[in-house]
Amino acid sequence: MTQGSHLRTMIRVSAATAAIAILSLAASEKARADDPAKVLKAMSDYLAGQKSLSAKFDSDVEVVTPELQKIQFTSSGEMKMNRPDKLRVRRTGGYAEVELVYDGKTVSLYGNNAKAYVQADIAGGTDKMIDTLHGHSSAGLPGADLLLSNSYDELMANVIQGSHIGQGVVDGVECEHLAFRGPDTDWQIWIETGAKPVPRKYVITSKTVTGAPQYTLRIRDWKTDAIAEADFTFKPPADATKVALDSTAMVEFDEIPPGTPAGAKK
Repeated sequence: MTQGSHLRTMIRVSAATAAIAILSLAASEKARADDPAKVLKAMSDYLAGQKSLSAKFDSDVEVVTPELQKIQFTSSGEMKMNRPDKLRVRRTGGYAEVELVYDGKTVSLYGNNAKAYVQADIAGGTDKMIDTLHGHSSAGLPGADLLLSNSYDELMANVIQGSHIGQGVVDGVECEHLAFRGPDTDWQIWIETGAKPVPRKYVITSKTVTGAPQYTLRIRDWKTDAIAEADFTFKPPADATKVALDSTAMVEFDEIPPGTPAGAKK
């Protein structure tokens, strides 16, 4: 074999080796992208790593009537958060306008329709506050599990199956579409691709309720700019009345209006 032939052979072998390496890398990256747990963990780590977070959202909550008709109630709002112990959420719907403010020591929940507010002393940070409120249906924060510092562990706690469905586009943003199954609920999440893996859409399906109603959360305008501490101070309006956490006035704080048939809620 001449020196020129030998050189050409080496070049072909090197090119083939490089091609195999590139294909292997691409396959590896695709495998990582196809792993729903890894995509979800990347989202959880990104959110937990931000000192400040703010976003706007739209939510739809379904009810199923005794006649098996599905009705949706829609709200919009915004969220501001300073880790580890400051949170403000405002939600406006057709039947309730509610604001939650947590300053690290006291959580205040104000209902504009009811002209009433409740307060509770909850130390220990935002995670503890969200967990405490979780048991109060009208004061709950659907989707707040995405803000927990250990959101991955909480989201995956009861998962029995996870799938990477593929790509999707939410509000013009390319996302990874994941689906998870649990004993009582199924849920889907759309996570923005790239260096900022924030959740863009979150759907929870209640399988134990007739008609399998869903709660849908669409999140936009994510920002990580610093937020002034003064934004987490609650000042009740002059015409607001302070009520107990278990007061009947709390029904006015819910996304679903009073009078909804029993058992119809999500």
